[in-house]
Amino acid sequence: MTVSGSWERAARGAMLLGDDGDLKTTIFAEMSNLALRTGAINLGQGFPDEDGPEEVLEAARKAITDGFNQYPPGRGMPVLLNAIAEHQKRFYGLEYDPASEVLVTAGATEGLAATLLALTDEGDEVLTFEPFYDSYAAIIGLGRATHVTVPLRSPDFQPDHDELRKSVTDRTRVILINNPHNPMGVVLSRETLELIVELAHRHDAIIVADEVYEHLTFNGPHIPIASLPGARDRTVTISSGGKTFSTTGWKIGWMTAPRDLIDAILAVKQFLTYVNGAPFQPAIAVGLGLPDEFFEGIAATMKAKRDILSAGLVKAGFTISQPQGGYFVVADAAPFGVTDAAEFSRRMPELVGVVGVPISAFVRDDHATDYSSLLRFAYCKKFDILERASAQLSGLSRL
Repeated sequence: MTVSGSWERAARGAMLLGDDGDLKTTIFAEMSNLALRTGAINLGQGFPDEDGPEEVLEAARKAITDGFNQYPPGRGMPVLLNAIAEHQKRFYGLEYDPASEVLVTAGATEGLAATLLALTDEGDEVLTFEPFYDSYAAIIGLGRATHVTVPLRSPDFQPDHDELRKSVTDRTRVILINNPHNPMGVVLSRETLELIVELAHRHDAIIVADEVYEHLTFNGPHIPIASLPGARDRTVTISSGGKTFSTTGWKIGWMTAPRDLIDAILAVKQFLTYVNGAPFQPAIAVGLGLPDEFFEGIAATMKAKRDILSAGLVKAGFTISQPQGGYFVVADAAPFGVTDAAEFSRRMPELVGVVGVPISAFVRDDHATDYSSLLRFAYCKKFDILERASAQLSGLSRL
């Protein structure tokens, strides 16, 4: 089967098409299928294997029983809109009008799609850091915009400020950041965030901040870029309940932004999913109102999981980049003589019964060699699973 037009651009941007134009299976699907076939521990996909807080789950059950099963309002249910606004004020001191500056979406991914489709035209440039979450390139391709990247290089995977300055121009319409970053696990420095705000003003660009891991930072509280001086009025902040409350399948996301940006994005969003997740919206509202101890606890728990898997990878012989937030640790297989992490990841299920994904899946083909020995492993799993994976990974040192 072949595709054409915008879909072809999007698929190529997301690395789904071969040179012959045929649709290809993504590395994520391939690795998951390989895990199922071999019985390997799947650390390739970033979803938890434990349910979230009981208060949130019970709120969803109650909402279904109470009849919240039809279309919710287009912007989102008022109970969730208010909870999002209160959350932004409580944690970051940011004030948004829940009726006009908040929008509920079908996960952060739909929020990103609606935002980029609404705010970019053909020929506009969208800047991201590279490696990047795989849907970014697909959405940019669908919108006929031009994807510009600034590399995140070893060892700290922070962007070079001179490269960033050169890459943002008057053609830049959107600066899209993911902070904490998937897949690299880094938290952008305050200096980098301040430079992005400065460049956005200088070149009249809009900042789009994907902050779905906002409550999973390990070296201090999250700093939303919208909270920096001069940023709020030109920033769209996107987040979701999936990572915070271990409810990735519910697909409840949201954004906060000035009214004119929300209105433009809503005009596109209404023709994507229209609305979603009626009984899950009041449940996520309950989650956003949980006490500080809950949010501190999930970060501490995830940090402990990070440490178990990181130690296991190091003991096995990998060199790692210790993540500062999120779900993932990046491991360098170069000490094993690996120069093709994609091929190595296909062999790992048979070698040690563990699945990871190559970082090359998150970069464009012409930049893949810069990350050719790196793999991403997810630590958002049960403690016993991580301990078992670590023990199995140690088998690599004996091969």
